[in-house]
Amino acid sequence: MNSTAVELHTPQNSNQILQKILDTTRESVLVIDADMRIVGSNSPASETFGRGTALEGKRLSEAVRDLDLHEAFRQAIFSRASSEVRLELNSADRRFDVHVAPLELDGDTQAIGFFYETTKIERLESIRQEFLSNISHELRTPLTSILAFVETLEDGALDDSENNRRFLGVIRRNAERMHSLIADILELSLIESGKVSVEARRVHVGVLTDEIFASLTAKANEREIKLFNDIDKSVTILADNVRLEQMLVNLIDNAIKFNRIGGSVTVTHRRHEEMDVISVIDAGEGIMPEHLGRIFERFYRVDRARSREIGGTGLGLAIVKHLARLHGGEVSVRSALSEGTTFQIELPTN
Repeated sequence: MNSTAVELHTPQNSNQILQKILDTTRESVLVIDADMRIVGSNSPASETFGRGTALEGKRLSEAVRDLDLHEAFRQAIFSRASSEVRLELNSADRRFDVHVAPLELDGDTQAIGFFYETTKIERLESIRQEFLSNISHELRTPLTSILAFVETLEDGALDDSENNRRFLGVIRRNAERMHSLIADILELSLIESGKVSVEARRVHVGVLTDEIFASLTAKANEREIKLFNDIDKSVTILADNVRLEQMLVNLIDNAIKFNRIGGSVTVTHRRHEEMDVISVIDAGEGIMPEHLGRIFERFYRVDRARSREIGGTGLGLAIVKHLARLHGGEVSVRSALSEGTTFQIELPTN
């Protein structure tokens, strides 16, 4: 027993024990000596600060250039003071909460730092805040309109036969807008949480497109948009019929709404490298290149003012993206200014 205790306190065994402890730690850990050199680290630290190379023997400044972090390690070694530091690695866009504390090892005072990465948590928090901001704004706009017209009716306009029907129509449209928004939020939430599955079967996509055109004809006629279905009625693809219809309705409806007056919407199909490719092509004004990379994000709109004017929740394309991926496929967009935009759904053939 006594000999074992003595062996555990020899420098070699102390370092071995420390290294074993570091190797079982998921967070990045650095041990610094009085010369501000790294004398201990683990694999996560090597990946984070050394790009996979060994860190031992290097100065702390060679691995991490941050004055606050250096001062925290210095205070831990020479003043034996623990501290918390906020670290941002701008080159890798990563953020850490760092706990630095003094460490006595075989009579030497060193310092140990635990790096708790907060990048994903902060990103999720940013997404949550942006979502809440967007949803509150999207709900506030129609709700404000509803309340304003209700107050107008209560103040005597209810007996105004020339305007009361119009006011009620405005209230209805805004209520329907709120209903659509809430429905899309619930739908997207179910999809993202993995509670929506697809049952792929052979679907006559040309026939389905005709049915969608029939339901959207009135909307197309209002803007003098011509609808062209270039898919042969015999063509079948492997997809969930309900979810495929949902994707196509979103894309065709958008193509009508954001088209130019008197424009056209064309739906085509081709088979390419074991993928069925369905294209929805409009003859609108096109989309600026800087918007294309974000167009499938929730609530992202190229023209917010116009989007609200013509309706839409800002969630349709996000839903299309997730449904395509549930099928094992993908959705993409390409656009040319003044020429139009093409959305493509790619689904596996088997």
